[in-house]
Formats: sequence, C-alpha cells, structure tokens
Amino acid sequence: MKHHSDLEAWLQRRALIEPIATLASLVPDAAVIITDADRRVLFWSAEAERLFGFAADEVLGLPCPDGLLCDGVERRPYGASARVTRSDGATVRVRHFARVLHHDDQPDGAMHVLALDTSAVTQGGVELLTAGATEFHGLVTRDPAMLQVFQIIRNVAETEATVLVRGESGTGKELVARAIHLESRRRDGPFIAVNCAAFTPSLLESELFGHAKGAFTGAVSARRGIFAQADGGTLFLDEVAELPLELQAKLLRVLQERVLVPVGANEPVEVDVRVIAATHRALREEVRAGRFREDLMFRLRVVPLFLPPLRQRPLDIELLLRRSLDEHNRRGRRGVTSFSPEAMQALLDHPWPGNVRELLNVVEYAFAVGRGPVISLHELPPEFREARPQATPRRAPPSPEEDERARVRAALDRCDGDLDRAAASLGVSRTTFWRLRKRLGL
Repeated sequence: MKHHSDLEAWLQRRALIEPIATLASLVPDAAVIITDADRRVLFWSAEAERLFGFAADEVLGLPCPDGLLCDGVERRPYGASARVTRSDGATVRVRHFARVLHHDDQPDGAMHVLALDTSAVTQGGVELLTAGATEFHGLVTRDPAMLQVFQIIRNVAETEATVLVRGESGTGKELVARAIHLESRRRDGPFIAVNCAAFTPSLLESELFGHAKGAFTGAVSARRGIFAQADGGTLFLDEVAELPLELQAKLLRVLQERVLVPVGANEPVEVDVRVIAATHRALREEVRAGRFREDLMFRLRVVPLFLPPLRQRPLDIELLLRRSLDEHNRRGRRGVTSFSPEAMQALLDHPWPGNVRELLNVVEYAFAVGRGPVISLHELPPEFREARPQATPRRAPPSPEEDERARVRAALDRCDGDLDRAAASLGVSRTTFWRLRKRLGL
C-alpha cells in the first residue's frame, strides 16, 4: 500500500527505522506515533492500538483521529497532561511528548510519545486516585478487558435485550447492571436490585410478583410486587441460579409475555420491565444438574457479559486501593498519604478471592485499626501478616517481547482460543492480533 512505502521513504531519509522500532517496543504503556507534515499517520505502535483502541490498519495513511495529538487546533506543550478519547468513547489520561522533525530545514512531520499518566494527583498533601484510569458509572479500570466490558455495556444499553452478567462474587455485577440502566432509555425509571438467595421460596414469590389480600395468613392487604414496582425501569436479579424451579416458570412467563399473576390473584397484570440477571454459577451446569430450566437459561442469556476477576486485572489493584484510600480520606477521620512498601507488596501479591469487595473491606479495616499517615503491614487483616513461603530470588524483569508474549497468551487463554474475542480484549484488530501471534511464535 502507498502509505507503507511513504513511511519507508520518510524513515529512510532519517535512518530512523531501527531507533523507532526499538523505542516502540521498549516503552511500556506508551504509544509511539509518527505523523507527516499533514498530520497523516505514518507509524502507529502496538501500544497505540491498545491504549486508544484504533487498529493500525484503520489509521495508517489517514489524518490522526481528532483529539489525540492536539486540543482543538492548539498544539500541546511538551509533556502536557491530557485526556484522550479512545475509539470506544472512554477516556485515558496521558502525558504527551512531541518533537517536530525537519527535512532541508523545513518541518516535515513529528514524532509523538503519549505515555499513560500514572503520576498521583495530590490535594492537601493526600494522594488521590491514580491518573490514567477510565471511570464509568462507579466502575474504574485501566484493564483492556474491562474497557471492552464498558463498550459492551454502552452497546447493549441501546437495546432491550436481556443481559446475563457472569462473574465471581465481589466483581461488581450490580454496578454493571446499574450502568446498563443508566445508559439506557429507561434511565429515568426505577432501578431495583434483588438478591434471589436472600429469601425463602415462598417469600420470594410474594416479593417478586406481589399478592392479593387474603392470599395467605398475614396477607391483610394486597401488595404490589417488585416487578410492578420496577414498571418502566430495570430489575436486577442477582444470584438468579438460586431461584426455585417453580418460580422459574413464572419468571419465564413474565419475560416472554410481560404479564404476571400475583399470589392468590386471578387477573394478570401487565408490566414493562427490563430484566438483568447475574450469577457466579455456570447456568449450563445447573441445567445439566436439573436445577435450572433450559428455556429460561436461553431467555436470560440473550447477551452474556463476563466480568474478569480482580486477580486477572493486575493494573487495577493499586488503582482501586488508591481510590478507596481517597474515599476514606474524604470522610476526615484519618488522613492517609500512602501504603508502606511492605504493605503494598503484600496487597499486590494477594490473590483477592473476594475480588473488589474484599479489597474495599481490607482498606476499611486498615483505616479502622491504624493511625497515622501511612498504612503499614501490621494494619492489614491477619491473613496478610501470616508467614508466607520464603520468596524465591527475583528474576530479572521480563523483556518487552516476553511481556507481550505473556499478554497475548493470556488473552488467548481467557477467550478459549477465540481470535476475535482475544483481539478485542487487547483492543486491537483481528489482523493485528494475527500478526502479533505470528511474530511471537504463538
């Protein structure tokens, strides 16, 4: 293609091919972009694909996407911090370093390095949320797989499709359901969350569908159920796998016909409710075990949405710790500026079986039992202070290629070998992902 030959000639004039290739592969969390005098993209690194969501094939030879390299028509000062909009509409904070390059004493293009801005923002001497993160209706991340979840939320919110959110306990399934509601046309209607495991079967039926006066002992008046209360809005059914079989048939009818019959009543009631369900169990396994109706499973999982556990989001652990720290600082009882190195290492090494919920509880514990501006190891819960196996000597940090190979292999494992999903989780095109696999010998 012509723009590839343009790039070759442009770089050859300056003998920059080797330095640029080396720089692009050695700088983690930094996009390297080269543009010509007309701001057409001549080079777009793999990190640029990951950080901004635009595949190289989509931008090479074309003007750089709006807002990436300048604010309006103004060029940014060297090293300026800026919020850049990704292809999926999310934003990342970067620091922008650029140098104009000349040929025959005339400006002939520029080299740009946009590095994730991970410097801490301070307010009154207290460290706040790490920059470079994307916040979305209470969810916060720097992880490419979670950024993909955000985009799926935006897309599915434009429809009325039923969503099944899968994920381990504590990963934020209710926050995802609320985000879908807030992004949808139902945002001005009610949002009601129900944990199906918190009620007995008889009480759950009355809670969901309501009851008529005299339907059972103690029913001294008619009561509207949660479905009726959520009319015009969204109902989030958490732990839907805990529904007893007899109630599953009633739920299926509501989903298919948008009508329900309260307990002890004869007349059906019409309802307009969007249902979002969640479970930490595999519904197919529940169906095989005879505990869940297959027809209801298919009706609930029109759009399955998977939340990765926190242990698979290492970029987010420190980010969430600092966010939680900031929230507790705002309450004013204790001002904390940081974690001690030993405490931070223990937190980063922890497998987080309870996911984000566990992390928030750990920070709350540390604030409650400790004093002073630094959270130390002895202020963490007992499991963090228990003797750990003697650490083996640290090996040298992985090379950029080893790190990239690990990222690609993890994406393939996470997506069961599905190339399209693996590419999407890394924020690159299928073609680029195929090239990465070939280059890395995967």
